Amino acid sequence: MRTFLISYDLAHPNRNKHVLATAIMSLGTSWARPLEQTWYVRADVAEIDIEHRLSGLLEGDDGLVVQAVHDDAQLTNTSLRWFRQRRTPFDIEASTNVIAFPVLGTLPAQAELPLAQAG
Repeated sequence: MRTFLISYDLAHPNRNKHVLATAIMSLGTSWARPLEQTWYVRADVAEIDIEHRLSGLLEGDDGLVVQAVHDDAQLTNTSLRWFRQRRTPFDIEASTNVIAFPVLGTLPAQAELPLAQAG
């Protein structure tokens, strides 16, 4: 399992912000969002795979950074809280802004992961 830093800058944040956030949360087994446009994701994939899945949701003026990182981080005025992925992963087509929600029912309860210790 590797940890990735994912950060983006959207020229028009109201267009794809929620679709992009949903796609990021579905990439791996757990995720954290210490800043509005900065994420940590734990996944068994390569950087290029993450870039490929997210790039279709970006427009020409948007920016994306995907980097494998170590678990050590220095945080100021923020915290790092890890959450487990709550839904099964799903693919989002780049040509649509429609999100398919899971069928109604009860999802198995999962405890939140503990807060990370910043050094």
